Amino acid sequence: MSKPDLFTDDELTQLLRKGDESAFTYIYNQYWDKLYYVAYRLLKDTNAAEEIVQDVFLALWKKREALIIQSIDPYLGAMTRYAVYRHLAKQKLFKTQENNIALATAGAVFEIDVDNKILLDIVTQLSNKLPEKCRLVFQYNKLEDQSLTEVADRLNISQKTAEAHLTKALRVIRSNMNDLMQVAIVISILKKGQP
Repeated sequence: MSKPDLFTDDELTQLLRKGDESAFTYIYNQYWDKLYYVAYRLLKDTNAAEEIVQDVFLALWKKREALIIQSIDPYLGAMTRYAVYRHLAKQKLFKTQENNIALATAGAVFEIDVDNKILLDIVTQLSNKLPEKCRLVFQYNKLEDQSLTEVADRLNISQKTAEAHLTKALRVIRSNMNDLMQVAIVISILKKGQP
């Protein structure tokens, strides 16, 4: 190809359709900055604008044989605007999905927090029914995260006695929790059977 700037748009597109790389390079060099400006003006993001312009030229080259272009400038401008709109639609869809996931996760975390609070309340109520030393060993060790050595020192008892109190407390609480779970399952089954 001789001087590309001497060719009309129609002649350039004919050369492009035939796979003339110098015609493509000329079009690329002639319109890249203009297309970048269009994309950047709509997106306000340099990386996204550059990527879109590169995609436009890649599509132009890949579809060159099937293209029917009357005027290169408006054609490339339209390709760029459509690419920007597709990019924005994908971003909006991604944001919507991201927000939905965040809401679902927040809901699940809230449910877990509520469930944990209810469970903690039940365990605390059950431990309050234990004998005094047994209750204190359980609460200091399991609810306040103190070691058995610290609990024994705090209550002025031996570590073996603290272990015995903790074993008793855990046995009683587990037994009562199992009973509560069975009641909860029965209630759940009964509720499902109601209209």
